[in-house]
Amino acid sequence: MSAPTTPTTPVGSEPPAAPDSVSAAPPAEVPFADALRFWLKLGFISFGGPAGQIAIMHDELVERRRWISEGRFIHALNYCMVLPGPEAQQLATYIGWLMHRTRGALVAGGLFVLPSLCLLIALSWVYLAFGDVPAVGGVLAGIKPAVIAIVAAAGWRIASRSLKHPAAWAIAVAAFVAIAAFDVPFPAIVLVAAVLGALGGRFAPAGFGGAAAGHGAARAAHGPAVIDDDTPPPPHARLSRAHLARVLATGIGLGVSGWALLRFVPGSSPVFAELAAFFTQAALLTFGGAYAVLPYVYQGAVEQYGWLTGPQMIDGLALGETTPGPLIMIVAFVGFVGAWTLQALGPDALLAAGIAGAVVATAFTFLPSFVFILAGGPLVEATRGSLRVSAPLAGISAAVVGVIAALAVFFAQHVLWPDGFGGRFDAIAAALCAGAALALFRYKVGVVRLILACGAAGLVLRLAGLY
Repeated sequence: MSAPTTPTTPVGSEPPAAPDSVSAAPPAEVPFADALRFWLKLGFISFGGPAGQIAIMHDELVERRRWISEGRFIHALNYCMVLPGPEAQQLATYIGWLMHRTRGALVAGGLFVLPSLCLLIALSWVYLAFGDVPAVGGVLAGIKPAVIAIVAAAGWRIASRSLKHPAAWAIAVAAFVAIAAFDVPFPAIVLVAAVLGALGGRFAPAGFGGAAAGHGAARAAHGPAVIDDDTPPPPHARLSRAHLARVLATGIGLGVSGWALLRFVPGSSPVFAELAAFFTQAALLTFGGAYAVLPYVYQGAVEQYGWLTGPQMIDGLALGETTPGPLIMIVAFVGFVGAWTLQALGPDALLAAGIAGAVVATAFTFLPSFVFILAGGPLVEATRGSLRVSAPLAGISAAVVGVIAALAVFFAQHVLWPDGFGGRFDAIAAALCAGAALALFRYKVGVVRLILACGAAGLVLRLAGLY
C-alpha cells in the first residue's frame, strides 16, 4: 500500500482518545515502517495467552489506531480459530498480510514469535545452567494474576460485540460448560458451534450475520478505519489459483528441504531432524490451541524421544505461560532442553546445540501457520459478507467467548489456588488480580502498563520475602 501523507501515532506512545465528534474521513494508509515498529512492540507485550494477545490487538488496531474495522477483525479471527496452530499469531499474520502483502505477513507473524523465542532461549539457558532465579520468578509471579484480568476483559469485550442474539449467548454458555466441566475437545466444540451458527443464520439472520450493528457502533465511536467494513480487498487479496499453487509449493518445499538438510547432511545430529518432523506434526494437530496439543507434545518429548523429563516439561509450561508470545512457544524450551541434554553438537557446545534446537522446533512449528494464512486469506476475503459463511463463523465466535471464559477460570484456579482447590488460597495473587481487573475495567489502563506494574510489584514482593 502507498505511503500516507500524514504520520500515524508513534509506537511506544499512547494514541489519543477518540474525539467527541469523530471524523468521517478514513485515516491515511499505514506505512510499512510504522507497521514494522508496531509488530515488534506487540512481540514484546503479547502476554496473557491467546485471549490476552487478541485483546491487545483489538485495543490497538481496532479501537486506538483504526487500522482495521471491527467487522474485518472478527471475520479474520473466526477464520484463525478454525485453523490448527496459534490463533493469535495467525491473526497478526493475517492483518499484516492484508495491509502489506507477503512481507507484511512475514514481519507480523515472525515478530510475534521472535522476542518470545529469544527470551525463552535465555531463560532456558539460565534454567539449565544456574537453576531458579528469584528476581525472574518474582516478576513472573506478579504477571500471572494480571493475566487472569486480561483474559476476563478480553472475553467480556468480545462478548459485548459478538453476541447479538439469545441463541448466541446460549452457544457461549454451552461452550464454557462443555470445555470447563466435561473437557470436550475444542474441535468438537467448533464443529457443533459452526452447525448451530448455520442454523442461526437461517432462522435468526440478524443475530448471526456478522454482528453489523456492533461493528457500526464501533465505527461511530472511533471513526472509520484504514481497512473498513466496505473497503474492497486489495489486489493481492483476491482469489487466484496460481497464487494458491505458489504458496503451497513454497511452503511444502521449505518444509521438506529443511527436514532433508537436517537429516542427511553429513555430521548432522538426528535430534534436529526428529525435532523438525515431530513439531511439524504437532503444528498440524493443534486444533483448540496450545492446551489441546500439550498432551501430545508431552507424550512425544518425554515418553517417546526422552528430550526432557516430566518435571522439566511442567517448568517449561510455566515459562511459556508467563512470557510474551503464544503458549505453544513451549516448543522452544523443549527443543533447547532436548538438544542440550542429548548433546546434539557434542559435549563442548551445549549452548549452541540448545539454541539450534529451539530455533528448529520453533521454525517447523510455525511454518504451517504462514502457509494457512497466505494460502487461505484470499478465500476468506472472497467470502466476507456471505451469510452462508459468516453465520457458521458467528457461531464459532460465540463459542470462543465461552472458551475464553473457561481459560480465565483455568488461570484463576492455578494462580489463586496453586496447590488445588483443597490447598491454600494465594491472597496476594488475588489482591494483584483484583487490582488489575479494577485498572482494566474501571480506569481503562493499557495492557502494557498493567503488565509492567504487576511485574514490578511481584519483583518487589519477592525480594521483600512476602510473595
